[in-house]
Amino acid sequence: MQLRYTAAALRGAKSPNAMLRHLRKPILTVLRWQLAATAVLAGLAALFAGAHGAASALAGGLVSITAGLAAALVASLGNAKSAGGVVLGALRAEAVKLGLAILLLWLVLLSYSQAVVGALIAAFIVTLLIFAMAFFVRDY
Repeated sequence: MQLRYTAAALRGAKSPNAMLRHLRKPILTVLRWQLAATAVLAGLAALFAGAHGAASALAGGLVSITAGLAAALVASLGNAKSAGGVVLGALRAEAVKLGLAILLLWLVLLSYSQAVVGALIAAFIVTLLIFAMAFFVRDY
């Protein structure tokens, strides 16, 4: 006898946040890639620019990761019922990501006087590009 789970009891039940479930796998996959890239870039920056280079690369990666997670959260909170609503939700998420990234980069550069700007910006750009690859992550 084989038992199989079905959702028959839950038919018609509304999920409070179906979009968050839909985004979970791509976002977690890309988050792992971003963390790995940040670690590699921090190691390379440590070799070429010392401890301040490593800290700067780490800060650049974390700025991008934080902004990306905030954008994913804003996108998951959207309740789009039309194509226009989806586009507005995506634009809202991108605006949050851009604004938060600029604010965090400004705060890092303002508060960390020994920052190696090349390492900071390089790690930020690489991890930002990796976040854009979430679109290509399969959800299975």
